[in-house]
Amino acid sequence: MDRPLPHRSRARLGALVASLALALPAAAGAQTTAPPDPFPPAGATAPAGTPLEGNGMWIWVLSRTYGGRVDLIAAKARQHNVGTVFVKSGDGANYWTQFSPALVAALKREGLRVCAWQYVYGTRPLAEAYNGWRAQRAGADCLVVDAETEYEGRYVSATYYVEKLRALVGPTYPVALTGFPYVHYHRAFPYSVFLGPGAAQYNQPQMYWHTIGTSVDTNFAVTYLHNRIYKRPIFPLGQTYDGAPPYGVRRFRQLAQAYGAAGVSWWSWQHTFEVNWRALGDPVAPLDGYQPRPSYPYLRLGARGDQVVWAQQHLWAAGFPRSINGYFSVITRNAVLAFQRAQGLPATGALDAATWPVLLSREPVRVRWRTFLRTQRAYVVASAAGRRRTVVEAAAPPSARLPALRREIPPKRP
Repeated sequence: MDRPLPHRSRARLGALVASLALALPAAAGAQTTAPPDPFPPAGATAPAGTPLEGNGMWIWVLSRTYGGRVDLIAAKARQHNVGTVFVKSGDGANYWTQFSPALVAALKREGLRVCAWQYVYGTRPLAEAYNGWRAQRAGADCLVVDAETEYEGRYVSATYYVEKLRALVGPTYPVALTGFPYVHYHRAFPYSVFLGPGAAQYNQPQMYWHTIGTSVDTNFAVTYLHNRIYKRPIFPLGQTYDGAPPYGVRRFRQLAQAYGAAGVSWWSWQHTFEVNWRALGDPVAPLDGYQPRPSYPYLRLGARGDQVVWAQQHLWAAGFPRSINGYFSVITRNAVLAFQRAQGLPATGALDAATWPVLLSREPVRVRWRTFLRTQRAYVVASAAGRRRTVVEAAAPPSARLPALRREIPPKRP
């Protein structure tokens, strides 16, 4: 997300998306009727007052945004109903001094909420966590972690980053992950770490429908289908760059409302033309009668990737402590069968729309991914309040070596 992506042929990308993005195919025919869902229809609900609420705009290079003049930034934000600005604060181990206490204080005096965002690579996770803490110390209302290709397969680095960041900023400080929206394409990405217990409370998938080469409606359907299992409130990040049409921006806002999102934001300020400023800020009518019906990813024998890791963490918590390896093997299928029978669910051996909500009602076992561990080991820890929980230590799952199936957002050019 650091550099604007070049324009690509939408027809070719659209064909790829049609082939894989709607992994709703087999699922739709095979799933059974779901019991009452413990989560709202489109995902988890954020508590009121989060800085991600409302309309937000992302700032990459401050000096290219009205020369960094706070008065002009605030005036433009007010004109188009933008209440939060996301300002870049770090790149890897490098802290960006543009995110200074003086800047944050000045923007807040103008009535804006100010969140920091840092791009992370995973090569120096402790330094990246320290930079997140520096942004908090500068006055950031929240921190957004922009983790993309470089973090694929880096379960150990993600664990070190999350643990160190939380030790520095505290357990309740608002943290969000912004990354690839199509989880099922990125089997080795540690979503289960960044969105797991004690990590980010919020999810801001980069739903750049126009660059991906699909429709806004398909983008929402696929993103929500595959992200809702992580049980984090979704705050869609839309695009106003790369020639995104204004009607798509307005449709994006309408669908975000229909899916129950408490806020949206846009990439990015320096690439947004006036026509899209109006599209993102002017009132839009709600979609009368539109009712999204998001389901759950359909996982069965042979499935691989982080969604399987996440399911195995929940199966462990449900009393089936099997290897957490990211592979839906016969062992995992048998655990699913046993779980379904114990819960009175149809015994399909697959994670379907009937099974996911019951499984997800449990808090997943926490995994600390570590280097050079030969076997998984579990132990029980107690919090200061006396609450006991199981922690599993393990080497990175074998699924961390899987290549991405597709890259829905075309890679950046050097």
